[in-house]
Amino acid sequence: MPRYPHVLFDLDGTLIDSAPAILASYRAAFAAAGREAVVPIDAGIVGPPLLETLQMLAGTTDAGVIEALAAHFKASYDTRGYRETAAYDGVGEMLARLVEAGCTLSIATNKRLHPTRLILAHLGWADHFDAVYALDLFEPRLPHKAAMIARLMQDRGIAREQAVYVGDRSEDGESADANGLPFLAATWGYGSLGAHELAPHWRAVATPAALADAILAPSAT
Repeated sequence: MPRYPHVLFDLDGTLIDSAPAILASYRAAFAAAGREAVVPIDAGIVGPPLLETLQMLAGTTDAGVIEALAAHFKASYDTRGYRETAAYDGVGEMLARLVEAGCTLSIATNKRLHPTRLILAHLGWADHFDAVYALDLFEPRLPHKAAMIARLMQDRGIAREQAVYVGDRSEDGESADANGLPFLAATWGYGSLGAHELAPHWRAVATPAALADAILAPSAT
């Protein structure tokens, strides 16, 4: 049996390089709204949820401003932008290898559910995942990624000793910790964690192939 029969994945920066498409849609949103971002629209902003990021970029929590920017972003990203998303080299092969080995794969992402499903279908990966969870999958919206992972595991009856979370940011590792899950840090993505940012119990993996090796290593029990 694989060491981790259930594998939960972050999406942006872990499986896909979505930064160019996301950044282009943020820029389009601000241009359409006739506003200037107060911080640079660069790869460092990719990862947090849409509304949180828009508040940071706009320098305000004004609901009218944020709702207008969100509508412009969605108009760009959900129609054209998502198609510019690319898989990191080796990720498609890694996913297929895990599925072939009998692992159950899930997505737990800060990205909205609609574009997440569009991207998975666009890349031909929709059939790889038994569950796709996003913060906006439920009403009211889930508060953060740790709660999303907890809900996914509860709904799917996943035992924490049989699961692992894979991501590229410290938030991902902290969310895994909150649920008692081991964390594998994908260091190939734009949010990749440096050695000084890794908690001692987190494990860094440098390539998708190495990630598959770590997941499929025989259980010690």
